[in-house]
Amino acid sequence: MGKHGKAKRGIPPKSDFNAWYPAIVEISDLVDKRYPIKGMDVWKPYGWSTMRLIDSLTRKEMEESGHQEYNFPLLVPEDLLEKENQLVSRLKAARELGVDPSELRMDEEDSGFKKEVYWVTKGGENELDIPMFLRPTSETPMYTMFSLWVRSHADLPLKTFQIVNTFRYETKQTRSFIRVREIHFFEAHTVHKDEQGATRQIEQDAEIVQRLMKSLCMPVIVSKRPVWDTFPGAWYTTAVDAVMPNGRTLQIATYHHYRDQWAQAFDLNYEDAEGNTQNCHQTTFGMSERLLGAVVGMHGDDSGLILPPSVSPYQIILMPVAAHVNEQVIPKINDLAKELRGSGFRVHVDDRDIRPGGKHYHWEIRGAPIRLELGPRDLDANKCVLSLRTGGKIEVSLENLSQTINQYLDDISETLLNRSLNNNSELVQKFPGISSKDSGWELNSPIVDGIVYELAFDGNDADAEVLEKITGLALLGDCVEPYPESIPCAITGKLTTRKQHLARMY
Repeated sequence: MGKHGKAKRGIPPKSDFNAWYPAIVEISDLVDKRYPIKGMDVWKPYGWSTMRLIDSLTRKEMEESGHQEYNFPLLVPEDLLEKENQLVSRLKAARELGVDPSELRMDEEDSGFKKEVYWVTKGGENELDIPMFLRPTSETPMYTMFSLWVRSHADLPLKTFQIVNTFRYETKQTRSFIRVREIHFFEAHTVHKDEQGATRQIEQDAEIVQRLMKSLCMPVIVSKRPVWDTFPGAWYTTAVDAVMPNGRTLQIATYHHYRDQWAQAFDLNYEDAEGNTQNCHQTTFGMSERLLGAVVGMHGDDSGLILPPSVSPYQIILMPVAAHVNEQVIPKINDLAKELRGSGFRVHVDDRDIRPGGKHYHWEIRGAPIRLELGPRDLDANKCVLSLRTGGKIEVSLENLSQTINQYLDDISETLLNRSLNNNSELVQKFPGISSKDSGWELNSPIVDGIVYELAFDGNDADAEVLEKITGLALLGDCVEPYPESIPCAITGKLTTRKQHLARMY
């Protein structure tokens, strides 16, 4: 481990993030990576409970914003992928030529997902007439059905979502939650009468993302991706990136405005109030188990996970101490558990016959926000001891315990958010600048590995290419929070409020 220091309890130090992350995912019992297909982990109960709590936050947002949950088939026939490939390749070619997509014919070039899908070519011993594939995402199956469901303006808006498994034949090195072949995936797809309706949906998606990130105590960089990094089927893409402790950015959500590009390809249109046929406008919004990867990476420490109270399977672990000395300890612990559950907390009683130190270690690694100890002396004093996963041991009264617990859970959330904000302020730094010399462009000072650089940039594609080549980093695009006042563009010197970031991405 060398420069990173000695491992604690078999856990590499977090300063060695590339070793710490995969170790902690297994030691904390989130998944088991030993399944015999690379990139397909087995979710353990603790990890699955955490993911389902993240899903429940998302479901709540969907229900409150008028989306309805669907569940589409896993298999998609090949001819639907061909339809998507033709659309995507045409849009890609139009973008590269700088022309309107309507000016180009639908060609047969392979694009999109064809090379990254898992194919199903047989049913039993029989070759299938039309090969099928496991969904990598669900535009094609969903839009095929949407065109059957939408007939008139009265059918709009159509706001759908599903939380399903998707599959991609990932050839790069896999990493639990961050780069996998079977993906736990949330996708929302909406259909609107016009561009304005779709734009309002994108604005709503942005608000939903901010609330979700606050629940996960996670500061993020939200950017409108540059044209060359926008999904070819989208008019524009907005992406949400978390900055991991090693200075790499992890894209954890995207929302796309499609205008009517997909509607044209999938005959998705409606009859307006005047009886005219109009193309629908669409959006998509996607997130995955990368959210959990970001939570693990952002909040954990040298001792294990630290889970935000909003998504921790157990918010309070109740631990009886020296129950053999006073037989009232266990009944009191059970009463407290009942009281706390009645107040809406997720509670677990750890009454295993092992030393308290072993229990503390077990739940510290798993990141439970609060551990509550109650022994004979506490019983006599009508008190208990709380250990907070963010640090600190406090003796509190058993009177109004639910209120006390609630306050400490809020404090833990605030601590995690502040730590993450501090982490970002250290890892996101001002770009050192670039100068034009006779020999070409030169950096004013060297790029440091593990840093995300913030800069004003208002240049063209060629200027962007200069920046990316000389730094070895990628432009994330226009930050949705511009500079309050104009400052000079890093390359052109032109005054601009456009804030951008250069980063190494996962």
